[in-house]
Amino acid sequence: MAQEAWDLRRCVDHALANNISVKQQDVQARIADVNYVQSKRSQYPSLNLQSNLGYNFGRSINIATNQFTEVSFFSNNISLQTDVDVFNFFSKRNGIASYRLDALAAGALADKVRNDVALNVALNYLQVLQARQQVQILRIKQAQTKAQLGVTRKQVDAGALPELNAAQLEAQLAQDSANVVNAKTSEIQALYSLKALLALDAAVPFDVVVPPVSVIPLEPVDSLRPDLVYATALQNMPQQRYNSLRLAAADKAVASARGSMYPRLTFGAGITTRYSGAQQQADFLGDSTKFVVPVGYVQNTGAPVLREVAQPNFSAPYTSPYFTQFNNNMGRFVGFTITVPIVNGGQARAGWERAKLTRATAALQQQGDSLTLKQDIYKAYADAMNALERFNAAGKAVEANQKAFEYAGKRYNIGLLTTLELLNAQSGLFQAQLQRASAQFEYVFRMKLLEFYKGRGLKL
Repeated sequence: MAQEAWDLRRCVDHALANNISVKQQDVQARIADVNYVQSKRSQYPSLNLQSNLGYNFGRSINIATNQFTEVSFFSNNISLQTDVDVFNFFSKRNGIASYRLDALAAGALADKVRNDVALNVALNYLQVLQARQQVQILRIKQAQTKAQLGVTRKQVDAGALPELNAAQLEAQLAQDSANVVNAKTSEIQALYSLKALLALDAAVPFDVVVPPVSVIPLEPVDSLRPDLVYATALQNMPQQRYNSLRLAAADKAVASARGSMYPRLTFGAGITTRYSGAQQQADFLGDSTKFVVPVGYVQNTGAPVLREVAQPNFSAPYTSPYFTQFNNNMGRFVGFTITVPIVNGGQARAGWERAKLTRATAALQQQGDSLTLKQDIYKAYADAMNALERFNAAGKAVEANQKAFEYAGKRYNIGLLTTLELLNAQSGLFQAQLQRASAQFEYVFRMKLLEFYKGRGLKL
């Protein structure tokens, strides 16, 4: 199967889309958004419908007549009630603002996790490139030793050189081969580490694009001075934005907790109905018998005063129908409630004190992270300058050792130099090459780290 090589951009994009830490922080950011939306909805009036259904037996109170009864009956209450805060010293408003800032902080923290993953991918990517370059250098050394052994073997067979020379070169070739195997193992391990960071199956074929380290773009050193990078990082780095938002959220939380210690004014309204199976009613059937009854007497004569009345006629009593509660037993209410916290176990004050301590913790976290960021930036700059000096020095060492090795080869070919001296010259050359490659990759990585802190992204 053809194996497609991945460049850094593809590696970073894949990691951001599949890394578990990134997904977990995205979930936390969504939870913070849900909390913020719920806090905003809490400022609107509440509306609740409640229904109580029961069966009473034995001695109980008839909810329709509010009298004791021994009759078993079915009862049902239905209520619809609304409440709204009129004034609470801005406790709820500050709480909503705190949740909003917390949601923004969670988003900034998600950005920080993405940045950290991208940076780790770039670091592992560079480690793969460095390991691969070391393999190439060691293979060149192996090939040169092998070629030198071939020449020496011909001279030994011709009797121009002793067998010891060939044996020493064979031993060196074996050591060079072992060094190549070890370097190749380090390269494979670096690839597996990168695959793990990308959440790729270890069995999936994978390789990376290998750009020459000399063509990796770097910003000028003057534009990456630590003071400039630090000033920019304070504004752009997600960790700093996260700390600033958390501190602002803590300020609002303190104000919200303080408001909860003061009186609260609430408006409420509702309607209720009551039904009882013990409630009896009778229907009016009209007047029946009419008769005359005395209603008084004349004062002087004592004669009775008569009046004609009718006897009302009702049906036999029966249980009130269920739906009559909405006509006969409907209650309505409106009112204001003032809640004044006096003694409640110190809960409100303790909440205020906790909010202030949380705010102090957020402030210390911001100070500590800013100090750490500054130290990291200045250290990265110092390491970059040190790596640059080591690279320049190693470059000169490579040139000097290259000339020394060439001279040693010529002298060895004419028998003026021993095999051990030739191998020492060769080892000096390749040791200088490895040191130059290491210093070059160290310099590139530290410069990329400064570009990252400056907000320039990651480019190879």
